[in-house]
Amino acid sequence: MLKPVLLPYAERLGRLALRRRGVQSRFVETPLGKVHVYDARGRGNLPTTVLLHGIGSAATPFGAVLGHLQRDVRRIVAPDYPGHGFSSHHAPPLTPQALFESVEVALQALVDEPCIVVGHSLGGAVAMTYALDHPERVRALVLVSPAGAHSSSEEWTELRRTFELGSRADASAFAERLYHSPPWFLPLLVHEFPALLGRRAVRDLLDAATNDHLPTPDALGLLRMPILLLWGASERLLPDSHLAYFRRHLPAHAVIERPVGFGHCPHFDAPRELAARIVAFARASA
Repeated sequence: MLKPVLLPYAERLGRLALRRRGVQSRFVETPLGKVHVYDARGRGNLPTTVLLHGIGSAATPFGAVLGHLQRDVRRIVAPDYPGHGFSSHHAPPLTPQALFESVEVALQALVDEPCIVVGHSLGGAVAMTYALDHPERVRALVLVSPAGAHSSSEEWTELRRTFELGSRADASAFAERLYHSPPWFLPLLVHEFPALLGRRAVRDLLDAATNDHLPTPDALGLLRMPILLLWGASERLLPDSHLAYFRRHLPAHAVIERPVGFGHCPHFDAPRELAARIVAFARASA
């Protein structure tokens, strides 16, 4: 496994830039260790907005979206999961249930009002679980290329295989699937992807995850808060069958959009446009 050098350096630079913009970097105790959180004051009147990242990622890549949201919301809270970003990870292994509980503890300690919860990829599954467990704490739910659809064994085997990066070629192929248009700096980072996805917390989650850890179809239909699902027209990581699953099982009031120019990671592809969609939906849901 390659030793991560550049990507953690980029994360440290990102955190430094966010701190210089007045974003607080703090830690919250959870059963799996200290969870790092960005806590930013906004200048608007929309509710506190929570940003939940994907597997192997962190809160720092939300930096541009966070900056755009500050104009319209009162506060932004963006945690790093245990074993991700700047968060620690103690034993036992990071199972999906342990992840949900750690995020729940962190948000309980940080947020004292109903909030807008934005979940990207794995963060989508975390957001839906949180909304089902604590509907009174969620004003609106925004799901961005969310995980959480029940998969067949064949689909899960194929999806899990995409995270097995044994070579630079594998890493390049994986990275190309994340974006509508790969960023110019991607070749500088791609050699770090095997180490990034080889972190213990990532492997724990991939090894433990099953459909049993996900909300059931019936449970999804019980979600009453406003829901926006954004599934990029250039989505290439998750299969179309997952979008079809959400179309079938989310409640009828859910708004589902396929924005052009959005890949799996629109916070890189189009951060201004992603923030604008979140804000517009939050205003319409007020």
